[in-house]
Order: sequence, then structure tokens, then C-alpha cells
Amino acid sequence: MNASLYEDVGGFDVLLAVCRRWNALCLADPVAAHPFAHGTLHPQHDERLAAYLAEALGGPRLYTGGYGDETTVQRVHAGNGAHPDLDEACVRLFRQALDDVGVPPAAGERVGDHFERQTVAMRVYGGSRDDVPSGLALPSA
Repeated sequence: MNASLYEDVGGFDVLLAVCRRWNALCLADPVAAHPFAHGTLHPQHDERLAAYLAEALGGPRLYTGGYGDETTVQRVHAGNGAHPDLDEACVRLFRQALDDVGVPPAAGERVGDHFERQTVAMRVYGGSRDDVPSGLALPSA
């Protein structure tokens, strides 16, 4: 039986460490710091992102079991216009966080690719939160 990408990464604790490292890297980056530095993040942003990633990578249903669905995620991030420089910086730093935490390279590449696809996908709703349809399914990596 094949292990899930969630297992290949190392499970929830590793994902949480990646999210915390990513947050720290973003705060230190002049381009990526903007959404992290204004106190607008949910107090448990790292834990929620780790739950989202865990589920997307084939782990337990931690995000949809307690926080919401893909519509919830998209609406939180929608309505902020286009910001490709920010997106690129965040993706680059997320990949660095995967490496810094020691996620195995093959698994890290797949997770980084998923994170990048989802970051780009969020651009569809840059105009308004009202554009996000209800009932979106959380995408799997």
C-alpha cells in the first residue's frame, strides 16, 4: 500500500512546523510581509493552514471537519485584487520553509507545487468575495 503525501511529509506536526517557519519567513520579507504584518491573520492561522494542508495531502479531515470548506478559504483570500509579486514571494518562501523544516525533497516538491497551484487559483476571485461560489471542494494535491 502506498503512503499518502501527508505521511511522506511527516504528518501534522511537520506541516505545522512548515507553516510556522513560512509565517516567520514572510514577516521578514519586504514583499511577503504585507498580509502578515498588519494583524489581520487569524490568531490560529498556522494551525488552520496546517489542517488545510493535512487534508489536501491525504491526511485526516481536519480542515473541513472543523473550519469550513474551500469556499471558506477562497472567501477569506478574495477581493484583494491581483498581486502576482506577493504570490510569487509567498510561494518561494513556502518552498524554502519546506526545505528548512527538512521535508523530504520529493514530497516537498509535490507540496510546493500544490501550494503554488492553489495560490494561482485564488486569483480568480481577486475582484470580490461575492464571486466565490458556495460548496467548493477542498482540492487534493
